[in-house]
Amino acid sequence: MSEAITIRRLNAEQAQACAPALAEVLIDCVEGGASVSFMLPISRETALAFWHAVAQDVGRGERILLAAVDAQQRIVGTAQLVTAQPENQPHRADVAKVLVHRAARGHGVGLRLMLAIDETAREAGKTVLVLDTVTGGAAERLYARAGWERVGAVPNYALMPDGTFCGTTFYHKQLASN
Repeated sequence: MSEAITIRRLNAEQAQACAPALAEVLIDCVEGGASVSFMLPISRETALAFWHAVAQDVGRGERILLAAVDAQQRIVGTAQLVTAQPENQPHRADVAKVLVHRAARGHGVGLRLMLAIDETAREAGKTVLVLDTVTGGAAERLYARAGWERVGAVPNYALMPDGTFCGTTFYHKQLASN
C-alpha cells in the first residue's frame, strides 16, 4: 500500500474542502483509542470544527497540513507542522496530529508522513522539531524508526478518549538545513 500513497501539502482552500475526509480519519483514530486531544464520543461536528480551524491556521501561514492519499484518492492519514512559534524560536516547529486511519496502518503510511514532515520542515527553514505522544503507544516505535530522539515522559499528562490517564513522552529531531 505504501507505494500507492501520495503525500500532499494542502493549502487553506484544499484543507477546507477536505475537512469531511480529514474528520473521518480523526474520528476513526479517536474511536480506536488515540489520545489526540479529543474525548469519546467524538461528534462529526467537533471533528469538522477542528479541521476548519486548522484550515484557517494554514491560511494564516501558521501551520502546514499534509495528507496521505491512497490510490483511490481517499485521505488515509495526515500530519501537521505548526510553524508559528515565539520570536526567539524561528528555527523550531511542532509536529501535531499524526493520524493514520486504522484500515491503512501497518503499510508505512505513518513513516511516509514523518519523512514528508522532515522535508517540509527543511523547506520552511525549520531545524528543530518537537512532538509528544502517548507513552508506550505504537507511535513511539514509528518516531524511533523515523530518527526521533526521546527526551522524557510525564506521567498522567493527558487523558485517553475513554477518560483514563495516560503518560506523554516528548521527542525532538534536529534537522540539517538545506
